[in-house]
Amino acid sequence: MKSVCVYCGSNAGSKPAYTERAIALGDRIAREGMALVYGGGNVGLMGVVADAVLAAGGEVIGVIPEQLVNWEVAHKGLTRLEVVANMHERKMRMFDLSDGFVALPGGFGTLDEMFEMLTWRQLGIGQKPCAFLDVEDFYAPLIGMIDRMVEERFLHPDQRQDLWHGDNLDALFQWMRDYAPAQSTKWMDEKRRNSLR
Repeated sequence: MKSVCVYCGSNAGSKPAYTERAIALGDRIAREGMALVYGGGNVGLMGVVADAVLAAGGEVIGVIPEQLVNWEVAHKGLTRLEVVANMHERKMRMFDLSDGFVALPGGFGTLDEMFEMLTWRQLGIGQKPCAFLDVEDFYAPLIGMIDRMVEERFLHPDQRQDLWHGDNLDALFQWMRDYAPAQSTKWMDEKRRNSLR
């Protein structure tokens, strides 16, 4: 693990705990000797986690679409800022630069980015760990929905177990260091899968 991508809100949220956890995560990434890869913004939790890594002497690589640079939300103090044409290029570039993915609280963009990485892993495009770092049960309803997907046979149980969710930084980094991807396929019904070959 040389780099970790953090997805999080471009707003700070309603609770100081969100900012506190973003600072703690950024500081820990730097102390682990990892580079932070993130969306390149200077606003919300995005700016907080980047500033925390920089304050602890770590490396920060931002990847931002040109549109957001034009909106003047690009962070000017990063180790490196890469400007790409659009959101699709941003996600691909962040994937290429990262050895794992962590979601702090956020909105549509945070979920879009994390679930795309989970889908790519499910399809065998990538074998990189994905984790939801929770703050005051922010992600508990979402994890409940994922468990419902398993119960209703839309998601393989092994792939559910392949996703980390918790609030402990020590446990998160230990899990990422020890990560071995699930070997199950996307298909719940082996006969159906075989018929598509």
